[in-house]
Amino acid sequence: MAFVSDGRRDPNGSYTFSSRPRPVENRTKYREPPSEQAHSNYGNIMYDRRVVRGNTYTQHIIPTVAQPDPAETHRQQEVRRRAVARKRTREQFRPTTPKALQGRKHIDVQTELYLEELSDVIDATDIECQTDAFLDKPATPLFIPAKSGKDAETQIEEGELFDFDREVQPLLEVLVGKTIEQSLEEVMEEEELACLRAQQRAFEELRNNELAEVLRLQEQERRRREEKARRIAQQREVLQKERETAEKIAAHAYTKQYLADLLPAVFTSLRSRGYFCDPVVKDIETNFFPWLMAEVNNSLDKRYIARQLLDNIILDVTQKRLEDFKELETQPAKPDI
Repeated sequence: MAFVSDGRRDPNGSYTFSSRPRPVENRTKYREPPSEQAHSNYGNIMYDRRVVRGNTYTQHIIPTVAQPDPAETHRQQEVRRRAVARKRTREQFRPTTPKALQGRKHIDVQTELYLEELSDVIDATDIECQTDAFLDKPATPLFIPAKSGKDAETQIEEGELFDFDREVQPLLEVLVGKTIEQSLEEVMEEEELACLRAQQRAFEELRNNELAEVLRLQEQERRRREEKARRIAQQREVLQKERETAEKIAAHAYTKQYLADLLPAVFTSLRSRGYFCDPVVKDIETNFFPWLMAEVNNSLDKRYIARQLLDNIILDVTQKRLEDFKELETQPAKPDI
């Protein structure tokens, strides 16, 4: 460098600046003309691999840079993780709108103080590039301009360039004004949040009342529906019983009409076959007649036995007399005296 600057601050608070000249020895005034035999270091940069052509927004080129510091990388990751954790915590403890009722949905409403302009954000990518080290860097600069003019210095006293009491007033006004404005905005925001909470509580109370009314109406509708179903079931049962009763009456009348001529014929046939009889006649036939026949048979048996005995006696007497008559005939006759 041609000049070396030296800045210092005095104990009384003033700042001084001075530049000391540095002589250059064994150097010419102008740059030496390059020789024709000198090797040229320039070339066409369009064929240089380090030059990127085209759109750099959509290309993700891995630059040839040095490896980052692990401690710096860890620190950046820690900062990013803490930012994500703070954002998640704020979202977790942020008051949210209650869920909508069944069949309804919430609609986004603009509640900010100012309108927000929506625009497409272009994706930008930060890329770093490490240049190559200088080749054959000389110990001294190739060109140092010649010194011209005279060295001079200027002493600036306290209060000449900057008066703190006078210059700080607008800054304080701005800071105090911004602080007061921010405080008022925060107070208004708190009042608005309190009003929103009150509206939210009123809305929740109204919604709870409407929900209780809906539940009551649903319960009433359910009871009416059950009562209607029960009445319909009872009416169907009554109609079924009436139908069954009518069928029974018709069957009874048909059976009575059908059996009007059948019963006399059946009773007559059964009576003719002996299934129906007089108990007195049956008792006489089953009890008296067998006893009477048995008694008559006994009497006849006794009479037959008596007759047989009598016949035997008569037969014996007849045979006895016959024998007597035969004896008499065989004896000679006695003369009469």
